[in-house]
Amino acid sequence: MYVVRPAAAAAAAFLGLTLTVLCGMVASGAPGPGPATTSAGPGPMGLGGPVVFAHRGASAYAPENTLEAIDLARELGFDWVENDVQRTADGELVVIHDDTLTRTTDVEEVFPDRAPWRVRDFTADEIARLDAGSWFGDGRWTGARVPTLRAYLDRVRRNQQRLLLEIKKPELYPGIEERTLEVLDGAGWLDEWHVTDRLVVQSFSADSVRVVHDLRPDLVTAFLGTPAVADLPRYAEFTDRINPLHSTISADWVAAVHRLPGAHGRAMEVDTWIVDDAATARKVQDMGVDGIITNAPDVVREAVGGF
Repeated sequence: MYVVRPAAAAAAAFLGLTLTVLCGMVASGAPGPGPATTSAGPGPMGLGGPVVFAHRGASAYAPENTLEAIDLARELGFDWVENDVQRTADGELVVIHDDTLTRTTDVEEVFPDRAPWRVRDFTADEIARLDAGSWFGDGRWTGARVPTLRAYLDRVRRNQQRLLLEIKKPELYPGIEERTLEVLDGAGWLDEWHVTDRLVVQSFSADSVRVVHDLRPDLVTAFLGTPAVADLPRYAEFTDRINPLHSTISADWVAAVHRLPGAHGRAMEVDTWIVDDAATARKVQDMGVDGIITNAPDVVREAVGGF
C-alpha cells in the first residue's frame, strides 16, 4: 500500500527536499537525469522554461501512448513525456487516450462482436492481444501494444525520463486515483526523488486532482483547463499548475496564474497544449507559459529553445 502523507509533513519535506535528494543522489550513485537534460524540469522541479513535454510520447512520429513513442521521444532528446491512464474490466491500468479501443487498435478485427469496444469492457490480457501500431504510418510500427501503466513506468524509468501522467475520464473509473497511486508506488515512483523531480499528475477533473492531492499532498498536480481568473484561488488550494488549451489563454491570464501561490506555496505555473507549430510555440512563449505540451517536440524546441 502506498503511503499517505499528512499535509504538514509534506509541506516541510517539500521545502527542504531538493538539496537532500541531490546530495543523496551523489552519495548513492542514483541515476541522474540523463544526457538530454538541461534543467530539472517544471515548477518545483526546476527554474527554467519553457519545458517541452512530448505529448503521448513523440506522437507526431510514432503511435501515441506506446513504449515506442516514449523511446522515440528519448532518442529525440526529450525528458518529459505525457500519457493517459484508464482502467480495464479486471482493474488493470493501461495507457491509452480514448475510452474506446477502436481508433488506435485492431480491436474490431480481433473482437468483432464486442461493440462499442470500450476499454473498461476488456481485460488487460485481451487488450494485450491488440495491435496498437498498424494504424499509424507505413507499417513500421506494426505489433506495438497498449502498455500497462506498470510497463510504461518501467520504460520511462529505464529511459531516465520524467512523466506528466493524466488520469483520463475518472468519472468512468471510481477509485482510479487511489489505484494509480498504488501502481506508482509499486513501480518506485512515489519515493522522494521521483515526487520531487520527475512526476506530475493531472486531470480535466478538478475533483480527481483534489483527490490525488488529499491522498498525497507532496505530489505536484495540475488541472487541465482554463478557469476564470476569479476562480483561480479555489484551484490553488489543491494544485500547483493550470494547464490550458493554447487558444484559450492570454498573457494577462498567464500572469494571473503566476501571481497565485499554489498548493506547495510557490507561484502556480502554466503548461499549455497542444502546440505543434513554430509560430504558435513562439506566441505562447511570449505569453509567459512555463511549459508547452506537443506532439512534435522537436519543432517546438527549435522554435523556442526549450528543453
